[in-house]
Amino acid sequence: MIADFARAGLLIVTLMAAGCSESTTFEDLSPKADKQLSPKLVAEMKAKGMERNAPILARIFKEEGKVEIWKQKTTGRYDIIATYDICKWSGKLGPKFIEGDRQAPEGFYTVRPAQMKPNSQYHLAFNIGYPNAYDRANGRTGSNLMVHGACSSSGCYSMTDAQMEQIYAFGRDAFKGGQTEFQIQSFPFRMTAANMARYRNDPNYEFWKMLKEGYDHFEITKVPPKVDVCEKRYVFNRVTEGGEALSPTGACPAFTQPDSLKMAYQSYQSTYEAAFSSAVNKSSVAPKPTIAGLKEANIVSDWTRKRARGERVPIEPPSLEADGSVSVTSRMGRIDSPAGKRMAALEEAEAAKKKAAEDKKRAAEEKAAAAALAKAEKSAPAPAPAPVTADAGQIAVIPPEAATAPEQATEKPGLLGSVRKRIGNIFGS
Repeated sequence: MIADFARAGLLIVTLMAAGCSESTTFEDLSPKADKQLSPKLVAEMKAKGMERNAPILARIFKEEGKVEIWKQKTTGRYDIIATYDICKWSGKLGPKFIEGDRQAPEGFYTVRPAQMKPNSQYHLAFNIGYPNAYDRANGRTGSNLMVHGACSSSGCYSMTDAQMEQIYAFGRDAFKGGQTEFQIQSFPFRMTAANMARYRNDPNYEFWKMLKEGYDHFEITKVPPKVDVCEKRYVFNRVTEGGEALSPTGACPAFTQPDSLKMAYQSYQSTYEAAFSSAVNKSSVAPKPTIAGLKEANIVSDWTRKRARGERVPIEPPSLEADGSVSVTSRMGRIDSPAGKRMAALEEAEAAKKKAAEDKKRAAEEKAAAAALAKAEKSAPAPAPAPVTADAGQIAVIPPEAATAPEQATEKPGLLGSVRKRIGNIFGS
């Protein structure tokens, strides 16, 4: 029965996709986009009962740093054919909230032929389709989120060029075989009982529980789940009684599911819940950093905007701590870009202008002091004759300074200090 539902589900997805497919050709691809899969991979596909141009599905796991490619077998079910280490992904565990938060998305996404980028500046790429219906319903923003090569990420999933050539080839061949879209399932981690127990107190936990239902359906059926959104939530493998379309922000209508899937899911959940209870407080692996919701997303987004303008900012994005404080790295830097160079030039010009003003002010003060000294020397009375004393027939001359100023004040440094000293000497102060 489950196999029957799997095949039926696949047919439903295919029929739904046919109405919104985008036609494209691969005639003008760059040479790197036309590279063929290795004979070894082709042999492995054949051994698993997979046609070369059969449909695919991709799964991404952030914490484990893996991208999996699954391919449909002649039975209609999918099996894994390749696993790749993610070269780089930015941000933390948790979904993407807004443009500039540097988060790599989590959720269920769709790639169509028009989203393939054979001439990407990042070697090869495809757009994962963020924001999807769920993201838009929840006010989430962002654009151009990719799986790409070049091993450099600011919110994307970045692979090595060699890895990307294979991943791209899997998608290209599936489209040539007639698949109109393939699904990407992006998760924070493998959604096992042990991992869910580790993150049970995380602010993103409820979101991850929602994703887990789709994860579980695929684990049970080995067929990409039918994904819809209503009441701003994902729903999986549901069929409306009246066949009406769902509104992502509207109320969820009455649904039906095949009894075989319900029974299999209940059995799966019973096993999971027992394992979850056993895993609570037993894990020795600490949770990884996760994004603290929209508040942290806004903080990072502001950092991104300043960085894009070329301002000097901390090298790493700021982070919102559990106590509400914001931590930043002490090392500062500026993006090496035209914007950064323009900002550096502006700051240097402003610093030069400020220094010139300070130099001008100091020169004016010194000029005024010198004028005051000249005036004082001109108007000062002539010094009195030096007193004389006689001692044993000799005459001693006592300098006026000694007669009028038994002790001098401490000399002040610089021209102004010298001027003040000379004026003081003239007037005997």
